[in-house]
Amino acid sequence: MTWYSVHPLKYERLSGLAEPFGEMLAAYWCAAQLAADWLIPVPLHPSRERDRGYNQSELLACSLARRVDVPVSGKGLRRTRATAVQMTLNAAKRRENVAGAFECIEVRVRNARVIVIDDVGTTGATLEACAQAVLKAGAASVMGLTLARTP
Repeated sequence: MTWYSVHPLKYERLSGLAEPFGEMLAAYWCAAQLAADWLIPVPLHPSRERDRGYNQSELLACSLARRVDVPVSGKGLRRTRATAVQMTLNAAKRRENVAGAFECIEVRVRNARVIVIDDVGTTGATLEACAQAVLKAGAASVMGLTLARTP
């Protein structure tokens, strides 16, 4: 799936798309035989979430969680600062943009297997920054799972 498919969920307020997209993630989960103790969505900065009305990654994580019976820590990861929109940046600038921008405040991740959920993956910079924060909080392992990739 390409990021164009996610555009209506992310920018056109079609939050209901999270349900069929969550079903797609669950099908992949089962086919890939994934396992986790926690799902943690990539957080938006509070101002961006307020503007959008929801966090699309959190909606995806919740939809997936209902299907695979893994709990979601919706606020377990937080942005420590606002960041620029990633899609306007090259790979090096993306890594720089999100470096140190996340903090894991979910204490239940200690010694747990965590999967960080995001809507779109491009360079992996956001997932990597989130994974570093989750590992710093004591997780045993961290994987990233995205609904779509950019071309």
